[in-house]
Amino acid sequence: MNNLSWDEFAKVDLRIGTIIAAEIFEEVIKPAIKMYIDFGDEIGIKKSSEQITDNYDPETLIGKQVSAVINFPNKRIGPLMSECLVTGLTQPDGSIILAVPDKKAVNGSRLA
Repeated sequence: MNNLSWDEFAKVDLRIGTIIAAEIFEEVIKPAIKMYIDFGDEIGIKKSSEQITDNYDPETLIGKQVSAVINFPNKRIGPLMSECLVTGLTQPDGSIILAVPDKKAVNGSRLA
């Protein structure tokens, strides 16, 4: 395992946002969900696509808070320009469980 310095870790801008819209992302090869996430007034709404269909349906994601890295370069996924990377935990079967706060947080809150 390669250890990071604190300065390297501090460059990762990990924030909390609330999913305000979600839908099955039909234009991609691997099953995924397209999400629109509100990170508050300072950051705004960002789009993301995640392969989380094993454990989540779009309808159940609305209103859920998630943690996401917001300072990676944008990445084109099919016709969508993904603007953040939602974090999750890979399970032994390869499915993903979202990394979420255990209490409601202010949108845009930064990992401390």
